[in-house]
Amino acid sequence: MSSTESACCAAPRGEASSEEVPAEETGRVYAPASRTSTEGMVRLDGGTFRMGTDSEERVPGDGEGPVREVHVDPFYIDATAVTNADFRAFVDDTGYKTDAERYGWSFVFQNFLPDRISKRAQRSTPAPWWCRREDACWKWPFGRGSHVSNRLDHPVVHISWNDARAYCEWAGTRLPTEAEWEYAARGGRTQNTFPWGDALTPNGEHRCNIWQGSFPDHNTVDDGFRYTAPVTAFPPNDYGLYQTSGNAWEWCRDWFSADDHDDGPRENPSGPPEGQARVIRGGSYLCHRSYCNRYRVAARTSNTPDSSTGNLGFRCVCDAT
Repeated sequence: MSSTESACCAAPRGEASSEEVPAEETGRVYAPASRTSTEGMVRLDGGTFRMGTDSEERVPGDGEGPVREVHVDPFYIDATAVTNADFRAFVDDTGYKTDAERYGWSFVFQNFLPDRISKRAQRSTPAPWWCRREDACWKWPFGRGSHVSNRLDHPVVHISWNDARAYCEWAGTRLPTEAEWEYAARGGRTQNTFPWGDALTPNGEHRCNIWQGSFPDHNTVDDGFRYTAPVTAFPPNDYGLYQTSGNAWEWCRDWFSADDHDDGPRENPSGPPEGQARVIRGGSYLCHRSYCNRYRVAARTSNTPDSSTGNLGFRCVCDAT
């Protein structure tokens, strides 16, 4: 995997440390909200499934394989990604400031900025389509002056791993392990390319929000969405989960490693004990087969815990008792 291929998915912040800071040391620990039910979540019985892929479509260097049998215990998972409305409730209750707000900027895709701004914006290296946009954050997705008020049912984005963890602490949930995420995303199917099967557009029907056309200059928007889509805009998988392919990348709990997974634990694996970046899964509205086909259900990549981009969000899980 080249660094450019990685950056097309979610650019790293770069100037900040990738080392995780314990939540209690940041002063950003929140008492759980008065959540007494698993409303909006799907209970999964767990079990053994075939994780990863040996397909020729796998991205070299991403560590998608080998295929291995993995067991996960029962758990609940959000049927959708956390929405702008959900995150707003958290912010209203706690006054939380995201990493993007604390740093004063986040990465925005070039096509969402006026030419005069994108041309002079500080861009990430080595992917020039990511522009460092001052004031861009979850509530101002393209910078000050834009707003999510008409996108409250879209996935919240410009969210770092640290932000996602803080939300989970408040909500009384946690981030999924990578194994839990893939088990849920597959919807009970075995080794299919996508949550719904192997054809990207069965019978000509779009099943996810990804890039159509020629990346990064021309998007035909055949699926109906240039930016994020409402979290229930496409049919769910067989487990009742919406949009585990495309729309917005989703953080997982695990540190990322591309090493061979053959020798790893097979019972509720949770990734390596340390690392530089956290796993992200699912792909986004910027993914395209010609460049980055990581909207496949076995695909994976990573970003540093403090990084945020306009295509990076999350969903939550909790243990089933």
